[in-house]
Amino acid sequence: MMVGVMAAALWGIGALMGAPTRARWTMIGLLFVAVIFVQLALPQGHPLRTATGGDARFWALLLGLAALVWIYRRGLLWLRARARPETAETVRVAGSFSDGELSRYARQITLREIGGPGQKALRDAKVLVVGAGGLGSPALQYLGATGVGTIGVIDDDVVEAANLARQVIHTDARIGMPKVFSANEALTAQNPFVTVRPYHRRLTAEVAAELLGDYDLVLDGTDNFETRYLVNQTCVRLGKPLIAAALTQWEGQISVYDPAQGAPCYACVFPQSPDPSLVPSCAEAGVLGPLPGVVGAMMAVEAVKIITGAGETLRGRLLIYDALYGENRVIGAKRRPDCAVCGAGAD
Repeated sequence: MMVGVMAAALWGIGALMGAPTRARWTMIGLLFVAVIFVQLALPQGHPLRTATGGDARFWALLLGLAALVWIYRRGLLWLRARARPETAETVRVAGSFSDGELSRYARQITLREIGGPGQKALRDAKVLVVGAGGLGSPALQYLGATGVGTIGVIDDDVVEAANLARQVIHTDARIGMPKVFSANEALTAQNPFVTVRPYHRRLTAEVAAELLGDYDLVLDGTDNFETRYLVNQTCVRLGKPLIAAALTQWEGQISVYDPAQGAPCYACVFPQSPDPSLVPSCAEAGVLGPLPGVVGAMMAVEAVKIITGAGETLRGRLLIYDALYGENRVIGAKRRPDCAVCGAGAD
């Protein structure tokens, strides 16, 4: 009885002091060890030994049973941890959505133009983004956030401090890292349900057809005409829809180029690249930091509409956004019968 009262007193004092449960059990265990020591150290008939039971074997047995219970409980927890299935946050149920995915995309699935079938189409889609810079950064982020299942990104550049004011997918800590790997880190952290394929290289004619052929849709956010024409030519040859955009200072433009659906290709609208002196680079002419975010997000919106079949895309229309004066202009664009890429002038 005395030992029981002492154990209860230790538990109560520990609770009042806010001691953790493990610490309170440790104090009670030390009490039992002290009782066993008293039983072994003091002679038979000693008042303290008599008051604490008079026999060390009882306390040793009790302590041994407690140890067995503790070992059994720890072993059971270990087995449960090993046998526990992966959580819904990391498991995708074949043919359906996990609880984690449903929670993540709930607001989007609620849209009647998308719904469950549209979300599944996004999950099954494979989209390639050419360029992980100003336009590619927001486009990649929103493609990942909306649940596009496979996202490829190709770029041969590395993150620089001058990029960070507008290329929001990159961080200061990743300066010097290839942009595609920086984008991979950001997208994986943002949405573990998407698969990212980074290609740290320049897109060339030797690899363009093979690379683009593995994707359903291509987004071009590059800043040089050589690559733009290469991407367009390859998409026309493969019958892939192309979403292309460009920026300069306060203005951005975007369109969907898709000759397979009756829309013009990029070369129909821009048959020849302009003189370099007439189109200075962002480094030379400057560019508003948030502007790529606006136009890059538009690229992601067009991608979602193409994949899900929602609404009306910018096929056959060139949208020009003027950030300085807050104006949008839409210009109709038609295929050119003599286009050197998608028309009679094609090789």
